Amino acid sequence: MSAATYEPEFEQAYNEIVLALRDSTLFQKHPKYEKVLPVVSVPERIITFRVTWENDQGVQEVAQGYRVQFNSAKGPYKGGLRFHPSVNLSILKFLGFEQIFKNALTGLDMGGAKGGLCVDLKGRSDNEIRRICYAFMRELSRHIGQDTDVPAGDIGVGGREIGYLFGAYRSYKNSWEGVLTGKGLNWGGSLIRPEATGYGVVYFTQAMIDYATKGKESFVGKRVAISGAGNVAQFAALKVIELGGTVVSLSDSKGCILAENGITAEQVAAIAEAKIKFQSLETIVGEYSAFTENKVKYVAGARPWTIAGQVDIALPCATQNEVSGDEAKGLVAAGVKFVAEGSNMGCTPEAIEVFETARATAKSVEESVWYVGGKSSNLGGVGVSGMEMAQNSQRVRWTREKVDQELKKMMINCFNDGVKAAKEYAVESNENTLPSLFKGGNIASFIKVADAMLDQGDVF
Repeated sequence: MSAATYEPEFEQAYNEIVLALRDSTLFQKHPKYEKVLPVVSVPERIITFRVTWENDQGVQEVAQGYRVQFNSAKGPYKGGLRFHPSVNLSILKFLGFEQIFKNALTGLDMGGAKGGLCVDLKGRSDNEIRRICYAFMRELSRHIGQDTDVPAGDIGVGGREIGYLFGAYRSYKNSWEGVLTGKGLNWGGSLIRPEATGYGVVYFTQAMIDYATKGKESFVGKRVAISGAGNVAQFAALKVIELGGTVVSLSDSKGCILAENGITAEQVAAIAEAKIKFQSLETIVGEYSAFTENKVKYVAGARPWTIAGQVDIALPCATQNEVSGDEAKGLVAAGVKFVAEGSNMGCTPEAIEVFETARATAKSVEESVWYVGGKSSNLGGVGVSGMEMAQNSQRVRWTREKVDQELKKMMINCFNDGVKAAKEYAVESNENTLPSLFKGGNIASFIKVADAMLDQGDVF
């Protein structure tokens, strides 16, 4: 791997999977897989392009656009578009690299990609955002298609932006096709797509609880710390509440809210309404009536992990590297038993080491801390995107119940794949604890991708 020093996020993602693979018996049992590693770590194609538009003041602006088409061995490139001022090639390579393996774990035919634009949409009008989307798609439309590359949304690209991007593609290519996912229900979208990532991480966590407790426990009565206040965090919180858990925190880039007796579904709805307007949690708590009767505590400049009190489950749902090593130690001290990432690479390497050490050294399953990375636990969104692609190809729409049923099945299958791979290949010195889902998810996904690359002659 030749990642340069200016690609720290990509190097971290690469090192994570290398650590899991090398700390296993996979290469000893199947030497052919080792030669896949240097090939799969190089993108098949990186497209960079200039995006220019006229802002509302009549001034031309310019920004850098990207699409990293990382790997198509398992199917058409698939992965989101991120519009955010932090977007750079390192972040998009990390996300695209993760996407390869995450998509493989869905069991659907999808490769891995990621793209975006280095821009801040805050404070811009709908008309200007439309112009930005049309300008971005003017170039991107040359490189995507329903059988080539199917982007979706990500940070900064929600339903409004997907609508503008789809309209731009249709206009430029004179073709109505399933070239984007996350579309509106009235024009090719799928039911449960907005909820899918948040719901999926909760379904995966429920599978962890079922396995660890032999079906004796559920979310009922569990205290759940969630970070983030965007789409993933909102729907994860709503599903936890529905299943009987207590959501004790949510957060954004400026601070977090804590609720000893639990954040309510009405408060989550208020946050969802306000976040479309880019309002902060501090503003929301002060201005929305949902927070008048059920009081919450706002803590500026803080993340919830060390201040939420006793916690049974932690669901990082904000962004990469949002749980540090010290915060992981705080969560273990607070009694956390299950940690599942709703965000991509939500835990730092130091945090993963803390959680994995707590699991590996536990004297019993009951004392163990069970961590799973995002490529396993947050694949629900891209999984339902794959279902949206299938519905578009068939020109049909599945019922809400069918999509939800398929999503649950997908998350449980992914969990089982991770457990099976961990038991078969992970090196463990303690037989009294739970299998490593960190290693199992990485190994299972790598095998799926490697087999496709070997079969097709990408590696020889």
